[in-house]
Parts: sequence; structure tokens; C-alpha cells
Amino acid sequence: MDYISYKTKYANKQAVNKQWVSVDASSQPLGRLASQVAYLIRGKHKPNFTPHLDGGNHVIVLNAEKVALSGNKWRKKIYTTYSGYPGGLKRATPQEVLASNPKRIIEHAVKGMLPKNRLGRKLLHNLHVCASSIHPYAAQQPTAITLKY
Repeated sequence: MDYISYKTKYANKQAVNKQWVSVDASSQPLGRLASQVAYLIRGKHKPNFTPHLDGGNHVIVLNAEKVALSGNKWRKKIYTTYSGYPGGLKRATPQEVLASNPKRIIEHAVKGMLPKNRLGRKLLHNLHVCASSIHPYAAQQPTAITLKY
């Protein structure tokens, strides 16, 4: 048997084909939407997926203010941030975050589903969240896709 012909081929930066896609978040459950968006950003849907490389797509999430949460999560879920100083613990419900910055809910959910390393921080730059259906990325000619669960 010829073992030399069975070498695994990895993609490199020059071989990666990055595309722009747009996703509508209207009435979509937050967790399911975030997991599919993280999957697209990571590039796991591509046949030449390489774990150590940014090979995913740029994803534009539209209508972030219309995302859905099930149950009592609008009131009972709590986002916490800590500045590191005494008394620097801040808590906010999704209702409060939606009122101040609706993009932050989706960004927080997708960030939690990406790797916790330098690659994950780099991949987060491929996420573009817009509160409404109007976005400034028309020059990139994004392809509109519908997510399947």
C-alpha cells in the first residue's frame, strides 16, 4: 500500500476563499443563531477546513434587535462584567442590553462559541452585527442565506 499518497492536505492563507454572507436574525432563537453563525465564521462548513487557520466567511447579522429568547430569559438571564476593581461588578438583563446596544447580545453569544485563544479573537473580526436591516457592507455583495436547524 502506498502511504505517501494518503497525506493530509491543509489549506494555507493564500488558498482560503473568504466570502460575505448575510443572515436575518428576526424571530430566530439566540443560541441556535449564534451556533450557526460561529460555525460559518470558523469555516467548518468548508471541505478544506483547517483548525489553526482563519478560513471562514464574513457574516453579517441583520435585525439584531428582533432576536428571540425563550421562556423568561428576557428578565432572568444576567450578563455580568467585572472591571477588576472593588465594586466593579456590573449586571444587566437582556432587556437592558437590548435597550442600550442590541448588537452586544449576538456578539456575546457568538464570542462564547468561538475558541478561547488568539484565533478566536481574530475570528470575531469576521462578525458584523447590524441592529436593523440596513448595513454598510453592500460593496462586498453579501449572499443572503437562511439557517437550518
